[in-house]
Amino acid sequence: MTKQEVISQFDDIFRDQLDNDDITVNENTTAKDIEEWDSLSHVQLIVAIEKKFKVKFTSKEIQCWQNVGQMADTVVSKL
Repeated sequence: MTKQEVISQFDDIFRDQLDNDDITVNENTTAKDIEEWDSLSHVQLIVAIEKKFKVKFTSKEIQCWQNVGQMADTVVSKL
């Protein structure tokens, strides 16, 4: 699976977890770009992504993420 394929699947996860059907993410999207993305929803997003892709993230990986692209890179590296 490519990074772009992962990011396109993130759209559904973000829409569902943040309860906003208008959300579209790209590799440069950050929490500052999406009003509903706060610290609690961040944890919910991580859990949903782990379930969707059947992966587990370390605390170090999560802390290093600056944007959606870096999240996707981590997912791709674990597939």
